[in-house]
Amino acid sequence: MKEYNEKMPDPKDIEKEISEFLAKKFGDNVKIVSPIVIPQAVTLEEEVKEPKKKKKLDFNLKPEDLVSHLDQYIVKQDKAKAILSTKICTHFNRIKHVKAFPESVNEIVGGIKNNVLMIGPTGVGKTYMIKLIAKKIGVPFVKGDATKFSETGYVGGDVEDLVRDLVREADDDIELAQYGIIYIDEIDKIASSHSLIGADVSRTGVQRALLKPMEETDIDLKVPHDPISMLQEIERYRKTGKRNKRTINTKNILFVMSGAFTDLAELIKNRVVEQGIGFGAYITSPREQTEFLQQVTPEDLTKYGFESEFVGRLPIKAVFERLTEEDLYEILKNPNNPIVLGKKLDFAAYGIKVKFEDEALRILSKRAFNENTGARGLISVFEMALLLFEKKLPSTDIKKFPVTAFVVKEPEKALETLLLPLNKENLTASFNDLASKEKEFIKEYVQKNSERLRKRYNLTMTPSRIDIVGSFYCKHIMDVERSVEKIKTFYDEIKKIELFFFQNHDINIVMEEDAVDFIIKQFIDSGIKLEEFYQQLIIDFELGFKLIKEKTGKNRFFITKQALLGPESFISNLIKNELKN
Repeated sequence: MKEYNEKMPDPKDIEKEISEFLAKKFGDNVKIVSPIVIPQAVTLEEEVKEPKKKKKLDFNLKPEDLVSHLDQYIVKQDKAKAILSTKICTHFNRIKHVKAFPESVNEIVGGIKNNVLMIGPTGVGKTYMIKLIAKKIGVPFVKGDATKFSETGYVGGDVEDLVRDLVREADDDIELAQYGIIYIDEIDKIASSHSLIGADVSRTGVQRALLKPMEETDIDLKVPHDPISMLQEIERYRKTGKRNKRTINTKNILFVMSGAFTDLAELIKNRVVEQGIGFGAYITSPREQTEFLQQVTPEDLTKYGFESEFVGRLPIKAVFERLTEEDLYEILKNPNNPIVLGKKLDFAAYGIKVKFEDEALRILSKRAFNENTGARGLISVFEMALLLFEKKLPSTDIKKFPVTAFVVKEPEKALETLLLPLNKENLTASFNDLASKEKEFIKEYVQKNSERLRKRYNLTMTPSRIDIVGSFYCKHIMDVERSVEKIKTFYDEIKKIELFFFQNHDINIVMEEDAVDFIIKQFIDSGIKLEEFYQQLIIDFELGFKLIKEKTGKNRFFITKQALLGPESFISNLIKNELKN
């Protein structure tokens, strides 16, 4: 590879090099036929483009805020939530502090980032948790598999490609990408002493390749020997006549590693428990395994097969618990879980609404637990249990599908029953019963989380508003957070009507909370538009309010739900009372 400060190669030489590369890769099937244009001055017309609005990192979360957010989506794993939320919040708040007060912070030599190592069996929510955190914070996120990387980048992928992927995820915003999160799964598979495929040196080589990015280094965004990168360089040189080296610094990029670490608990047990003569007893329960994993030390990981320098760059360790059958059921009952919502969406693609019976969810949880793949098993058992119905029902006139215990226990018999013409009433009744229970469950959930939702959305969760959220959730396929967000949007739009009314009619109106809830319910149930409601509001109240204003000078009026239900009697009584005074 040529050094950066060397003379820019001739475009024809670059074209020849790319052609040779493609010939070796694809033979004579692929050739370059493209004119090379001599570098030229760029006109103002070419350069004047609408600049992309760069997203700034505006981090203001505290650890408890992040824990509270994760609690809405992830069952169990309280220790892991606390560790990850605390250290990740500290990482980004520290970045924010240094940016705000650069003059008061001395450069710390040998400072270590809060890179995280997550240990736990498959399907316990490791990847899901990191994705939720990255989305909540608003930083780019990329995931890689440790087994697919090599030291050189030619046998497998190059570890530096993950950093370049961050830039792509950030829409080429290098500054934002420098605060991203890189997640590498199956990191235990590159432990040298546990390598089953290939020489140990290849595993330790990947560990070494990760050392610099995990700490701090500058990575060139142009990939060596990549024809696409070369073509992009040619195009940039054609337009500007300059050769620019684009790099990204990894100082503030957070690295999160995870793995199942089979046999690590046994290794720790051998250290902390004195063994008798012979091999001693193996760990027999998941709880016992978790307890030993909680005591993991850098020395344990070194014995497991990791370089000491690599372990040293992962100072934060979070151990995930194995999920029980009850945990899997709680995951399915969680109104924010993507498994049930995803299955609802599958059937909604054919215009079919789905509701789930609790007993059916318990049966599926038991099946998933027996598969011993954690929450990941829930997806496969869901697919297997409902595949027959997903195939058959779209070709029928059935638009409401109640998933009961009978459906998941005996799918073929259940399908026959569903298709019976005389069963339509029972089908509808069963569906409506499950829909009613779902709404009550959502209302209980919102009530339980009302204070948190009030603070987050600045929306008081009154009983009528909780009922509205329950109705909206049951009619749409989205999680509770998104449902409350939509209700808040309706609320804000309705409150804007007060301003519009004043600007257009010089009358100050105040929509009472019960009136706002009534209007939102009309939006949801009847599909009435905001413009339609505003026009009706003018018809019902403008003349009456103006009359009172002319006679009394009063210019502030409160509109209640009762006023909206009976505007004529409301205006009539208001005029009588105001003129009487």
